[in-house]
Amino acid sequence: MYYNGVYHEFYQYNPNGSYNPNISYNIVWGHSVSMDLINWINLEPAIEPDTPSDISGCWTGSATILSGDQPIIIYTGLLDIQKHQVQNIALPKNRSDPYLREWTKAHNNPVIQPVVPGLNSSQFRDPTTGWIGPDGLWRIAVGAELNGYSAALLYKSEDFLNWTRVEHPLYSSNSSNMWECLDFFAVLPGSGGGLDLSSAIPNGAKHVLKVSMNCTDDMYMIGVYDLKRDAFVPDTVLDDSRLWPRIDYGNFYASKSFFDSKHGRRIIWAWSSETDSSSDDVAKGWAGIHSIPRTIWLDSHGKQLLQWPVEEIESLRTNEINHQALELKKGDLFEIKGIETLQADVEIDFELTSINDADPFDPSWLFDTEKHCREAGASVHGGIGPFGFVILASDNMEEHTDVHFRVYKSQQNYMVLMCSDLRRSSLRPGLYTPAYGGFFEFDFEKERKISLRTLIDRSAVESFGGGGRVCIMARVYPVALVDDIGCAHMYAFNNGSATVIVPQLRAWSMRRAQASV
Repeated sequence: MYYNGVYHEFYQYNPNGSYNPNISYNIVWGHSVSMDLINWINLEPAIEPDTPSDISGCWTGSATILSGDQPIIIYTGLLDIQKHQVQNIALPKNRSDPYLREWTKAHNNPVIQPVVPGLNSSQFRDPTTGWIGPDGLWRIAVGAELNGYSAALLYKSEDFLNWTRVEHPLYSSNSSNMWECLDFFAVLPGSGGGLDLSSAIPNGAKHVLKVSMNCTDDMYMIGVYDLKRDAFVPDTVLDDSRLWPRIDYGNFYASKSFFDSKHGRRIIWAWSSETDSSSDDVAKGWAGIHSIPRTIWLDSHGKQLLQWPVEEIESLRTNEINHQALELKKGDLFEIKGIETLQADVEIDFELTSINDADPFDPSWLFDTEKHCREAGASVHGGIGPFGFVILASDNMEEHTDVHFRVYKSQQNYMVLMCSDLRRSSLRPGLYTPAYGGFFEFDFEKERKISLRTLIDRSAVESFGGGGRVCIMARVYPVALVDDIGCAHMYAFNNGSATVIVPQLRAWSMRRAQASV
């Protein structure tokens, strides 16, 4: 949340070490603060398991700013080792403290209990940020398994302390048996600005329901908040959740957004887990990172969320290089020199000279884009593409990660596949090295350029394709990084039959952000 000039990030934290098989029962709310979303001060935990309603762990929740400038947290508490879950409230002990270091739990905790017929009490968690309902009362949604299907249970309150369940869910689906880490927010088509749910929502606004599923996927639906029914109504209902759009197609989970009143934008970020071994985590002394904060908004058609790194990240840029009017023919490899390749920010535009060579699109690929990225890797020649980046490459290319595009012709339009292929990212054994991927539509008549921005922060590779239409967060562990050799190569390449023009390529070395305790 943003409160009185300070950004606060609360997060799931295990104070007992970087690896613990019983981490669920030790979890606390870590707390860090920042003035700019980039440089952070780590504080003592905000919430710890020390009351009967959270004695086995303080799990995910949300922060809301109430009228009178009152911050409040609602979070899931674990009652016992059977993981029975309830919802609790915490308030800042001293609002005059700019960092809000200490929090006090409400005397009436738990404020919400799983007393719903058919509700699995061990699958009842992660309350959302509050919003004002049609009757002027506060609303929240809580993820649940209800009668074997997924539900966003709806609750209302006058004071945020005493809650009543609305008889119907905000939304439910039989696509899976549990949604967690819910997020519900309003967006205005074509506007890069954000909307505050505690204020009046303008006409024409859409709502987004984001859900986390399968411990791997952050999906979302776009629709309307029907005030009469007090329910979310998706614009499109897809029975197969594999076809739902994703916030990110890579290692990006449990994402959470908030309204940044300082800049009038909505910001989202997420947890990215380690994909090496638990023994590696113990050796490092830490496990898990957070993605770079992103601005998130709705495209002008009202159909797709777009994301872009917050502009503050550019304060870390240094030592810019710039190339223009590059021509990449089939098989070309252009090395990008002059920057620190382990910590870099690279922006490149690819201009298509012709669309005639586009290979036909198979709609079945949408059900498993990772499989298609494995089959259509960067070394497999195509009509238009693959073209993109090779990063973190060793001298002999035995190690490298590639982020690339392919353009396909469907019956109605053109489809662009974006892949982040980690299969050759490291020579180390025992790593999880998938080939992530996602599709987006491309109108060749209106746009000739496909943009790619990749932020490299050692083990983190965060890529944004098509102006943020597809985003892929990846974790890689090349030997050059692990051994701190500090030597890796970066290239722009084209392995498609059609020539691709690069009208502009800009890249920067990135300074380290400052963190203090």
